[in-house]
Amino acid sequence: MDTDAVLTLLKDVAEEVINPRFRALATGEIHEKNPGDLVTVADHEAEVLITKALNAAYPDAVVLGEEAHAAQGLLLEAYTSARHAFTVDPVDGTKNFVHGSPDHAVMVGEVHDGVGVRGWIWQPQHGLAYVAERGAGAYRNGERLHRSAPDETALAGRTSRRTWLGKAFGDLAPLTLTWVSCGIDYPKLVEGETDYLLYGSTRPWDHVPGSLIVHEAGGLVGRTDGQPYVASDIAAPGLVAAASPAAYDLVVEAFNGTR
Repeated sequence: MDTDAVLTLLKDVAEEVINPRFRALATGEIHEKNPGDLVTVADHEAEVLITKALNAAYPDAVVLGEEAHAAQGLLLEAYTSARHAFTVDPVDGTKNFVHGSPDHAVMVGEVHDGVGVRGWIWQPQHGLAYVAERGAGAYRNGERLHRSAPDETALAGRTSRRTWLGKAFGDLAPLTLTWVSCGIDYPKLVEGETDYLLYGSTRPWDHVPGSLIVHEAGGLVGRTDGQPYVASDIAAPGLVAAASPAAYDLVVEAFNGTR
């Protein structure tokens, strides 16, 4: 499938099974996978449809869906060893979706030999599509994106880890809350709404698409220990997504107490 065809797939699936449930979910259509970790019928149905289409187009690829992973423990292992794989997050920001916030997204990432090569984020309620191909740039609704370097003396950062909210690493300003959806957070970083994002988890379906979009727009996503982030990395201690390589270095130094 070419890049436009995958984006069309995400839009069509959202229109079919996600948008009709927005602000219209019945009580029985919302469940907890774990305490506080919500999933809806829209998540399940969207993932099935996207996965089916990707499997048909790429029968030899591993498709790692967030909900499939929850039901199939070995799927993540197959993903990390696959030469060709896709990640699928059918409704990123499920809590936002459940509570009627438009800040949610449908995301897919494509990975070759552990490296993200294409990424798609569709924000159905905002009507915004973010697409990136490695070496070919990042685009919002067809317009090329470029993030200018931030003021390194006044970096503003956000996190979704509640225990880090209000915390100031080194001489950086205290962290504030993200938009609680990677499919919103990463585009906001590229668009200048924050200078860096600090994450405690590295789940591939959350980070593969957005990290590529940031990279292609001129930013850098790496691990909190200063090591490079790759799409097959599921054991990193955390991630820093920054508006520029220099900003990334400053945040990592502050986070690790070496600045």
